[in-house]
Amino acid sequence: MDPIPVLTAGHVNWDVTLRVDRLPQPDGEASIRSQRQSGGGSAANVAAALAGLDVDTGLIGSVGNDDNGLLARRELEAAGISLAGVRVVEGAETAVKYLLVDDAGEVAILGNDGVNEAVTPDDLEPDRIRAAEHVHLTGQRPDTAAAIARVASEAGSSVSFDPGRRLADREYGEALALADVVFVTDREATALLETDSVDVAGDGRIVVVTCGADGAEAYTPSGSVVHPGFDVDPVDTAGSGDAFAAGFLATWLEGADIDRALAYGNACGALTASRDGARSAPTAEAVEDVLARHS
Repeated sequence: MDPIPVLTAGHVNWDVTLRVDRLPQPDGEASIRSQRQSGGGSAANVAAALAGLDVDTGLIGSVGNDDNGLLARRELEAAGISLAGVRVVEGAETAVKYLLVDDAGEVAILGNDGVNEAVTPDDLEPDRIRAAEHVHLTGQRPDTAAAIARVASEAGSSVSFDPGRRLADREYGEALALADVVFVTDREATALLETDSVDVAGDGRIVVVTCGADGAEAYTPSGSVVHPGFDVDPVDTAGSGDAFAAGFLATWLEGADIDRALAYGNACGALTASRDGARSAPTAEAVEDVLARHS
């Protein structure tokens, strides 16, 4: 089995993005200004962003054998991502998410889970996980996340984890305990700190807190590091956190210090937020241009 430097694991979705004049309030109404479709899902988004930064990447996830699943796989294959670890479930529907994006770039999400969590611990191929230098976990079944983290950790591979919005509702303690890097938003950080099954600040772990337009902070065993981010006019913030994680990992895995990794991640996130769609992650050249202009 050919080694792949980075393996991402979690959701593979199909996104329908609706540009609206405002996010509707209860009993309210909003007007749809435009509609577009593309692949989504945090694991798939990070994989696509890493591929755009010239990092060889593979994916573990699941889709249905419907048209949306076919479109999602074609898009990922075109980006150069290995889909050998993606399970295609016969007779099932791919998860579809409807993203409502207002004029300020804020996002609300509706959707069905489809089969984006059809990968169980029994479906995993340990040799594929062991072949990766790094494994990035995103929101998925807790038992699957834990199983992947165990195999990777035992093989000496580094592990990162972005548990996502459902952090407070799922038992991710084992995967968190095995993670070298944990990504959370400022809203999710409180739930993470309340997790009593793992010392999130201990064991040499890096905890990265993204703060939207205000940049990001990293808490490391040697202290904290803050990067203020980059000013952009937000168009669509969907996927910007995934782009941030990809940028951070791409540089951190090359041995860059935390300051550089935060700056690179923030540049990736800012560029993604300034464009339409969760799959609008930038190229390495575009990121370097942002960093050069703000140096």
